[in-house]
Parts: sequence; C-alpha cells; structure tokens
Amino acid sequence: MTSLRAGALALAMATAASLTGGTVARAQAPALAEPQGTHAALPGRRLWYVDTGGTGTPVVLLHAASGSSALWERQVSALRAAGYRVIAYDRIGWGRSELDAGAEPGSASDDLHALVTLLRLERFHLVGTAAGAIVAIDYTLSHPERLRSVTAANTVGGVQDADYLALSRRLRPSPQFDALPVDVRELGPSYRATNPDGTARWLALSQQSRSARPLPSPQTPRNRVTWERLESIRVPVLLVTGGADLYAPPPVLRLFAARIKGAETFVVPEAGHSVFWEETDLFNRTLLAFLARY
Repeated sequence: MTSLRAGALALAMATAASLTGGTVARAQAPALAEPQGTHAALPGRRLWYVDTGGTGTPVVLLHAASGSSALWERQVSALRAAGYRVIAYDRIGWGRSELDAGAEPGSASDDLHALVTLLRLERFHLVGTAAGAIVAIDYTLSHPERLRSVTAANTVGGVQDADYLALSRRLRPSPQFDALPVDVRELGPSYRATNPDGTARWLALSQQSRSARPLPSPQTPRNRVTWERLESIRVPVLLVTGGADLYAPPPVLRLFAARIKGAETFVVPEAGHSVFWEETDLFNRTLLAFLARY
C-alpha cells in the first residue's frame, strides 16, 4: 500500500501544469466547447453519455447512486483540459438512460463493457465514486486487460464476506441510516457548514438524476466480490476516501488497500462521501497525477 497523503505521490499537491508527459493543456489554450450528450443504443437499453472525443487516452467516469453523469461536471472539464478523452454516462436507473419495456436490468458491468466496445475503447482509465466504484471493481475482475488503471473513491466496494457485511451494518444501521437526508449521508459536515451554494448545487443535480422510470429490480454484479478476489487484481489502483465519510471511513479504505496489491491511497481529512465534489481541486490534481503515470 502506498499512501498519497503521506506525500509519496508529491504530484498530487502540485498544480496541474507541473505534470509531465504532455497530458496537461497549456494555460493559454483556447476554451473548449461543451461536449454534447447522446444515447447509445444497446440491447434492451439506451445509455445516455457524454464523450469529449479527440485522440487522448480515454477516461470513463462512473457516478454514485445519489447522482448521474451530471455530477462529474468538474472532472470532465479538468480531464479534458489535460488532454484526455472523457466519457461519462448515466447508468440504467439514473438520469436519462432508459431500459426498454420488458428488458431485464442485467449487470452494470456488462452495460459498461457494451458501451466501451461500441465506442471502440481498447484500453482506458476507469474512475468510479461510491456505487460507481462498486461497478468499477466488478468490471476490473471481469476485464482487467481493458484497463490502464482504476480509481475507486468513497466506496464500500461490494465485498460480500460475512465479516465485512457485519462491519457495514455497524457503520450504517438500518433503517436509521437510510432515513437521514441524502446530503447528510453523502456530504461531509465541514462542507455543508462552509459551502451552502455547493451543497445546494449538489442537491439540485442529485434530484435531477432520479429517473422517472425506476428499474423493476436492481442490477446485479457480474462477480461475487470477496477479499480473496480482490487479491487477484493487478491493475494499478488508487483508493480515495474522506476522513468524515460515513460509508467508507479510513479504516475501511485500509481493508481494501491491504488486499489490492500495490494500491495507492489518498485520504482527505474532513471530507465526506463525495470527495470529488467537496474537494474538487485536490481530487482532480491527485487523479491527474495518478493517471499520468499509466
């Protein structure tokens, strides 16, 4: 395990312009037009996605269960400015993606694979937060050969071992935890206390992300994720969490880092379950520094 917080990855705290490898756009570069979204027609479903295009290395973004691809607005622009081709999409059951009448929800990992195949992405970086990172881990177990790296932020990971499920119940007792307002569960208290405008924006995007057509049943993972399965991962992995994350506090992150060989970790002390949103600049610098090495 490598700790970014301890300074092992010094580039995480540098400005984006200091990164090497030609992946960061110059400050004087002209502004880029906003990418337009569209639907990908896949068997039994239509996935809404945004693709910035270009010849840069692809980065695919997977959103949390509290949002949709719209919540990646601050990462799409930063990654695109750094020279990457960025794809963000709404998973089935969120945002503008649609399941055909009578179709089975299937697996989110299979949807991802169908989309990247349609877009002819041979190898790409995969970035997920919260439930999106659960999908990222599931996909990694099925298709490691397609991945340059995986970033899993603020996630419980989908592990099914009995000891971990018991820990999760202690952390988030039901039904009390689920009854909390979504922003209390998903955003750290420091952020809510100091950034009311950002909190309001996050809530607005979260509410817009709710699908008008809920799934008849949840999507199911392709793999049964266990501690033993995580030990088989050889793709470069960055694990991120917040010190005030109610779902995946630092001790949970350390459980994952202990099982994933060579995993790097980054903890933001006061952040909650949405580091990508609460500490955008720090998250983006850390992510760009990690991606630049792979």
